Amino acid sequence: MSIAGGYYKAVEEARRCGCDVVQLFTKNNTQWRAKPITDDEARQFGSALTELKIGSPISHASYLINLASPDEALRSKSIDGMAVELARAEQLGIPFVIVHPGAHTTATEEEGLALVSASIDEIHCRLPQAKTEISLELTAGQGSCLGWKLEQLAAIIRNSKQPDKLRICVDTCHAFAAGYDLRDRKGYLAFWRQFDELLGLPRLVAMHLNDSKRELGSRVDRHEHIGRGQLGPEAFRQLLRDKRFRHVPMYIETAKGQENGESLDIINLRVLRELAR
Repeated sequence: MSIAGGYYKAVEEARRCGCDVVQLFTKNNTQWRAKPITDDEARQFGSALTELKIGSPISHASYLINLASPDEALRSKSIDGMAVELARAEQLGIPFVIVHPGAHTTATEEEGLALVSASIDEIHCRLPQAKTEISLELTAGQGSCLGWKLEQLAAIIRNSKQPDKLRICVDTCHAFAAGYDLRDRKGYLAFWRQFDELLGLPRLVAMHLNDSKRELGSRVDRHEHIGRGQLGPEAFRQLLRDKRFRHVPMYIETAKGQENGESLDIINLRVLRELAR
């Protein structure tokens, strides 16, 4: 949800659409700079969450951040940027900041993964008392983007100095684009079995529920409305009826807009709730 007009506005819009949880950016996601959050803004946000009964607020880091970059200037700026993201989220009482691990560009995959771990270690050194934690997102793997294999996420965590402070967010569109077929029962169970073996199910703190415009294994990140893409309704039905994830907050990142005079957010939520029955 947009924070235009104040952080509390995102909460109000979430309630208007019938959401139980809310995800937001704590700053403009296409800029490095950010205006400081005032104590009053933080209080308003917290009050809105309580009064409107919206739980599990989560933030998404700027897309400019690249913790895997072999360019030292960009990686340094990314470390600074991620530290700011965590501090802003903590000020708002948000427990997790979701971030894409980054792209290794001219470096090798192995070098890129090592750089992500080193970047995270530096962030943790700067914010030793931080309560807000980093949640690495499973990506679609476009270009040289890392984090599209569960093994890559496991390597980042394994090579970090404080692995217990790292969490995971699974995006259904990204998983599908990366080659994990969540439609098929066998494939669905195999994905979560591998997730548990490599990362541990308790590390999962959020899911992004998005259908995919592109085909299985395309490595292209293009979100589609629920049930209207290549994933289709069955993948979401399996996920929403899986008792293991009953308490994992789930967020949609589908395109905004109207259809027949009704908000697409409301339509997507209705489809998901029907599939959950």
